[in-house]
Amino acid sequence: MYSKRKIKFDPLLILIVLALAFISIVSINSAEALLGSRADNYVLKQCIWYVIGFIVAIFLTFVKNENILKSVKYLYIAGIISLILLLIFGKPINNSKCWFEIPHIGVFQPSEFMKIILILTLSVFIDNYHEKYPSPSVKDEFLFLLKVAVIVGIPSILTFLQPDTGVVLIYLLITFVMLFISGIRYRWFIIVLLTITLTIGSILGIYFLDKELFIKIFGTSFFLRVDRLLDWSSGSGYQLENGMTAIGSAGIFGFGRNNTPIYFPEPQTDFIFAVYSSNFGYIGSIILLLLLLSLDLRLVYNAVKTQNNINKYIISGCIAMLIYQQVQNIGMTYGLLPITGITLPFISYGGSSLLSYLIMIGIILNISIEDKKNYIN
Repeated sequence: MYSKRKIKFDPLLILIVLALAFISIVSINSAEALLGSRADNYVLKQCIWYVIGFIVAIFLTFVKNENILKSVKYLYIAGIISLILLLIFGKPINNSKCWFEIPHIGVFQPSEFMKIILILTLSVFIDNYHEKYPSPSVKDEFLFLLKVAVIVGIPSILTFLQPDTGVVLIYLLITFVMLFISGIRYRWFIIVLLTITLTIGSILGIYFLDKELFIKIFGTSFFLRVDRLLDWSSGSGYQLENGMTAIGSAGIFGFGRNNTPIYFPEPQTDFIFAVYSSNFGYIGSIILLLLLLSLDLRLVYNAVKTQNNINKYIISGCIAMLIYQQVQNIGMTYGLLPITGITLPFISYGGSSLLSYLIMIGIILNISIEDKKNYIN
């Protein structure tokens, strides 16, 4: 039970994020030691982005979510335009156009913000649909799902062309979870899963039976992406092998801060968990996993507690995004999942991703504040 006094913020959620921020800075500092002269002031930049992100999150708590949601169609249009411009003017890095380069600041990744925009857009769209059709027919639901497919399909295609398959999967998972929470008929999920299974099965069938035909149909770029995804199970690869060696040799307490014993690429982003685990061992890894679990459970608590359906949709989309990225990033570090370039939320280095997560936290804090005000009233 909450007391009658007004509580501005969710203190537990803030403490969890602050603890993750501390671990992030310590881990990136260790990654810089591993990179040596190739390090690019990652710690300083991450600190700056955390400060900016917290300021934005606090600012959002003074802006009612209903005002943000009223502008969601403009945010969606802006997000789509940024993805289109990215394909034209984006800076190619590792054969991908996922970033704009901003002089003296770094790179900006629109797809990170598109994830949050998509969650807000779908929340409004689903809520409006249920208000208009409290007892929808099968036809109503079908037309609704077609419109959802368009809303999600446009950014998915644009992001796929960058190419960034990992983020496209996040878009689709967010959509799937939010629709499931919305309470539409389960038959649609069965139909979609069967369609996806048949589509993937057909694509893989062509891949394994005739690789030349596969390239003619889907192109070399898509072939290389599929080839990379399917090759993960062999456990081969310089980055994966060295990352797993660093983790496996760390023991109970690890090698200590800044003492990663072996080099592997992208230690500040994709393989930040390997850096942290090698430094702090099994005990440190358990602490981080418990913190991530605490974050997820706190969001689940907020979703269950709120009486506002649109808030439930927003938080469920955020939970889907976070859990997928946590499982994917840590799983690929241990060789259990394919390496897709998905970063670990709040831990990996990255201005765009970190800022988008803290925007998400600001929106969720706002939901918590509104719920507490409603309880007090």
